[in-house]
Amino acid sequence: MTAFVATTTGVYPLPDWAKDALADLKGHQRGGLVSGDEGAEVTDVYDRARAEVVDLQRDAGLDRVVEGQLRWDDMLAHPLAVHDNVETGGIVRYYDNNNFYRDVRVVDELTADGDVAADLAALADLDVVPEARQAVLPGPYSLADLATDAHYGGEGDFLEAVAEFLAGEVAALPEVATLFLLEPSLVTAADGVDDAATAAIDRVADATDADVVVHTYWGALDEAVYGRLLDAAVDGVGHDFVHGREGSLELLAEHGSHDQLAVGAVAGRNSRVESPAEIRDAAEAAVERVGAVETVYLTPNTELCYLPVGRFEAKLRALAETAQTTEVTA
Repeated sequence: MTAFVATTTGVYPLPDWAKDALADLKGHQRGGLVSGDEGAEVTDVYDRARAEVVDLQRDAGLDRVVEGQLRWDDMLAHPLAVHDNVETGGIVRYYDNNNFYRDVRVVDELTADGDVAADLAALADLDVVPEARQAVLPGPYSLADLATDAHYGGEGDFLEAVAEFLAGEVAALPEVATLFLLEPSLVTAADGVDDAATAAIDRVADATDADVVVHTYWGALDEAVYGRLLDAAVDGVGHDFVHGREGSLELLAEHGSHDQLAVGAVAGRNSRVESPAEIRDAAEAAVERVGAVETVYLTPNTELCYLPVGRFEAKLRALAETAQTTEVTA
């Protein structure tokens, strides 16, 4: 049986009122104070905004609810950006996508600090039951790719350290049903994917009993990289059907899938709202290629922080409606 599950890749846009409130607090901008040392007024804004986006997900009918990562400024590098042993250097651009972030420079040992776990704990405070909770983190390969190593001295040692750091963060999480590891660098920097990269992903996945989905985007995976992911100790792989539909379908037809897969059928960086029919077409095409799969996650292809709030909300509702109206297949 194949079940269709509506969820998201997290990293939501701030509600408009929250942007205004933060701007009034001494010029604070999203992520401008990301160290966990925010004052009570700033923390209150984020708490109220988190409650709002959780209610939005529930009202839309999503099957998995994320915390929203509203504090995240460096969209994937946030877990490092708030670390005491990481310096935020000059401005850089991730994935050539015209959004600028900071160069996170690791200058001392990476130790788990529980920043992500603290935010996820709020889901329990908002009465989100464990079986509906989803955590979102950068994957170790992408996080190491985006960061600068000024301490460990070798690519292999640095990747291993980042994986250990993320594993510690994952181990500290409250109970969740699903963990999405966002790994766009598996597509954009495929030449560096080797046994060490797979081992790093396995290390993070082994730190939780939740279902782990490695979600990739900015195109279709290289065939060799996909083969490595099929051998990884994860429950599923996510495919970008916005930028790499045909290539992804070829991979699924040729090599199959884990028991779970994610279909990134909604554009996280385009404000056009997809119809349930479009989303369903992508999901059914994926299932047709693999023949038998237990779970298909219907999801955006990328993070969602780039979208206008109104369009973001509409896309959540389209995902939920698709899952609710798509029949479970035998």
